[in-house]
Amino acid sequence: MALAKVPGTCLLTVRILQAYDLPSKDLVTPSDCYVTLWLPTACSQKLQTRTVRNSRNPVWNQSFHFRIHNQLRNIIQLKIFDQDLVTSDDHLLSVQFDVGTLRVGEHKHKSFPLGSKDKRLEVEFRLRSLSDCAEQLVSNDILVARELSCLHVRLEEMGDQQGKGRVQLVVPGSYEGSQEASVGAGSFCFHFPACWEQELSIHLKDEQLKVPLNSLPNGQVVRLVFPTSQEPFMRVELKKEESPEKLAVRLGSGPCTEEQAFLSRRKQVVARALKQALQLDEDLQEDEVPVIAVMATGGGIRAMTSLYGQLAGLQELGLLDCVSYITGASGSTWALANLYEDPEWSQKDLAEPTKLLKTQVTKNKLGVLAPSRLWQYQQELAERTRLGHPACFTNLWALINEALLHDEPHEHKLSEQREALSRGQNPMPIYCALNTKAQGLSTFEFGEWCEFSPYEVGFPKYGAFIPSELFGSEFFMGRLMKQLPESRICFLEGIWSNLYAANLQDSLYWASEPGQFWEHWAKDQASLEKERVPLLKIEETQTVAGKIAEFFTDLLTRRPLAQASHNFLRGLHFHKDYFEHLHFSAWKATKLDGCPNELTPMEPYLCLLDVGYLINTSCPPLLRPMRDVDLIVSLDYNLQGAFQQLQLLGRFCEEQGIPFPAVEPAAEELRQPRECHLFLDPDRPEAPAVLHFPLVNDTFRTHSAPGVRRAPEEMAAGAVDLSASGSPYHYSKVTYSADDADKLLRLARYNVCNNRGRLLEALRLALRLRRRKRRGPQPQ
Repeated sequence: MALAKVPGTCLLTVRILQAYDLPSKDLVTPSDCYVTLWLPTACSQKLQTRTVRNSRNPVWNQSFHFRIHNQLRNIIQLKIFDQDLVTSDDHLLSVQFDVGTLRVGEHKHKSFPLGSKDKRLEVEFRLRSLSDCAEQLVSNDILVARELSCLHVRLEEMGDQQGKGRVQLVVPGSYEGSQEASVGAGSFCFHFPACWEQELSIHLKDEQLKVPLNSLPNGQVVRLVFPTSQEPFMRVELKKEESPEKLAVRLGSGPCTEEQAFLSRRKQVVARALKQALQLDEDLQEDEVPVIAVMATGGGIRAMTSLYGQLAGLQELGLLDCVSYITGASGSTWALANLYEDPEWSQKDLAEPTKLLKTQVTKNKLGVLAPSRLWQYQQELAERTRLGHPACFTNLWALINEALLHDEPHEHKLSEQREALSRGQNPMPIYCALNTKAQGLSTFEFGEWCEFSPYEVGFPKYGAFIPSELFGSEFFMGRLMKQLPESRICFLEGIWSNLYAANLQDSLYWASEPGQFWEHWAKDQASLEKERVPLLKIEETQTVAGKIAEFFTDLLTRRPLAQASHNFLRGLHFHKDYFEHLHFSAWKATKLDGCPNELTPMEPYLCLLDVGYLINTSCPPLLRPMRDVDLIVSLDYNLQGAFQQLQLLGRFCEEQGIPFPAVEPAAEELRQPRECHLFLDPDRPEAPAVLHFPLVNDTFRTHSAPGVRRAPEEMAAGAVDLSASGSPYHYSKVTYSADDADKLLRLARYNVCNNRGRLLEALRLALRLRRRKRRGPQPQ
């Protein structure tokens, strides 16, 4: 992350000349057209030309000026509208232009073709350097935090006009936007980009005062009297100063220092456990200790219950201390959230936590929607809204889900799980979610992995993270603006397992066969080529059929139940070379990646939901090259397709260029999956080995324990129904019978314990991979 006063401020002049052969919405008269200009790296508002009436070839000949920084990706959007005095203005055409293709001092005439030979928009661009301004930039070469100024405004009453009227203060593009209060109410504060040419507007009744902010001296108080048509009655006191330079958002692609320190502590535990498990003669040095991770998929109560059983199996074999990371998605996050309330959970017998789990899984759930419970939910949600959290249905689902899994509300918070990592005594948990668009695109067209750990919450794609206790607070340009109390972990579980946020288009994807789904998804990704062109996009006039298609697209992609969380990336801009950055491109998963004006930092809220709407896996955090994982123990809780999600993950990694072994089970394994399967790529040491445990009932049917065959009267205990449709463990089931809960716990534990030899073989393989990496590349 670089922090410096960086020269590179330029003045961009855009002259809108004229357009030719514009379409007309009116069959009788030509269009009344104007052009809007939007450059979000230089101005928060859309600027607009005058309207030229009754012309298919309008001439505007108007100039607009923008102060830009050449270290940013500056994309200007030009839109042509037909003004309508009765209905909303019709959008005719749109173009986007990359200002980075201009050279300083260049005067460039650009003719944008708009579909046909004669239809075009003529624009002139001019770029010249401004030597009087060097701006403070903080960047990881993907995102850029710019220098902020802080404006303090104080209003004082004058004369005998006290308390009359309301005053509104507006600084466009600031974090606060607009603020309103009674005359003489006191002090206000605005945070805004320092190099933007902003102004403060003060509105009182029908009168207005505008103050250019770049004319105010830093650190000095300026006093003005509001000029009204009547007797002056309000004094305005202004003071502009620099905002703190330190960011609350960490811009960096590697693990945070706390995670690095944890891993060092954990490797000491892992080294001792591996020495005992593999009967090694010598102690392992820290740099030869392999990084081993457990990856759990989602699957509702089934995933939560099965994970308890499999962790108990690893503990019984003495292998749980060999694990450095555990990742979870959807239902498996419920198990992790429960376990990590105890800072010593993996060092204790899991019998007691499992007993508590069974109590909750088998209890009657009807009371969770009782009127008294609903009133309690309403009270807590009202308090969250009062504190500043956005209101959304997912928060209600979070409270209902908590009632399904617990008898009383749990006050535990994600950041409190750091105590469970303080001595390296447990693996580090990582919880996964997807960020997408609330409307307009399906998950397969726009999906960004977001990870939650006790230390941080963030987006690997952008290299942007915040301390976990600050998730939900309000940020602007990387600075913390308003800190809200950390949410109870149940509200995060509502994000991680939001079962009801699927839009219709997601459902249509998954209604197809797995192969059809992938080909459809991969086809959508085919346009994601690394190219940089001046004209990024042209949109033409919509026909009636196009408007109907847009209506159905909105209908198919709307997410009425999506989680609305304050966006901690809000206000950050993109570095000019962000698209070429290794870690950004490696985590590319959206057709919008080449359009920075449409990516997540431009959104006021995040739209976070269950990862199962893309791929039911929690593996991506383990594939970050900085974590350098050697072995992934894959725990898959899907009832349909023992390898389906792992194969989708493999195809995803192949498309993105992420090292991952080929998942190619033999035909016999597809017909009759075993309890454990190893996948590796001997030619690519950077790819982790994957030991895959699908949820199958194989030898458990005939064996009550490894090597112990069932007696005839015990055969019923081995009959575990894992069918895709009629299973008592379907994800929609929230209550199990005591017998079904016991069967699933025993099956999960058995499948791990019955594969002790394969697990030890995989650990030896991980140790060899680590030692191979330690030696470095060998000469050919």
